[in-house]
Amino acid sequence: MEVSQQVSINTLQRLPRYLNYLKTIEDKDNISSTEIAKALGLNDVQVRKDLSAVSSGGRPKVGYNICALVADLKEFLGYNAQNDAVLVGAGNLGRALMSYRGFSEYGLRIVAGFDPSKELIGKESGGKPIFDLAGLPAYCRDNGIKIGVITTPASAAQSACDLLIEGGIKAIWNFAPAHLTVPEEVLVQNENMACSLALLSKHLHEMLDGRNGDS
Repeated sequence: MEVSQQVSINTLQRLPRYLNYLKTIEDKDNISSTEIAKALGLNDVQVRKDLSAVSSGGRPKVGYNICALVADLKEFLGYNAQNDAVLVGAGNLGRALMSYRGFSEYGLRIVAGFDPSKELIGKESGGKPIFDLAGLPAYCRDNGIKIGVITTPASAAQSACDLLIEGGIKAIWNFAPAHLTVPEEVLVQNENMACSLALLSKHLHEMLDGRNGDS
């Protein structure tokens, strides 16, 4: 696969959408970037540019072989590798993520959770141990962990982040509603559920207002 390995963050965010859509197609072997764009409500020029960055398999008037494109996307996104991660904050959300088996499909395996609560330390969730938060940096260093997941309350998020960085973490998946300050070489991906819910609520409000206006 002779393709560029440098793509924008926006492209990286779209690639999993392409992959998920392609995995639902069962009735044909090939697909064009225009078809993908139409199905996902995207610009076909942008889709063509995105796919050209990860696969050289596109052919004029034929498109992409779906199986080959799926394989190229999985390889580019690192889903074929297995990346171990630790989770900080073993509350309800944290334990749910620790128990979720679907992450393995995307190359992520949460191997342990950390929490300061004596009620949780020593227990398991999804077969994964929950350790004392104080031991987080040493565990990350000893096991070569480079990915951390934060599911703490907002007030504890930065201190959890600092412990992860102390342990050598290079990428953080942050579910806490808090801004994290990190070194330049550390990537933070925020999952802002409050923002997502606000967008859904606003859309619903505008839709209902529109209906009331038509009545």
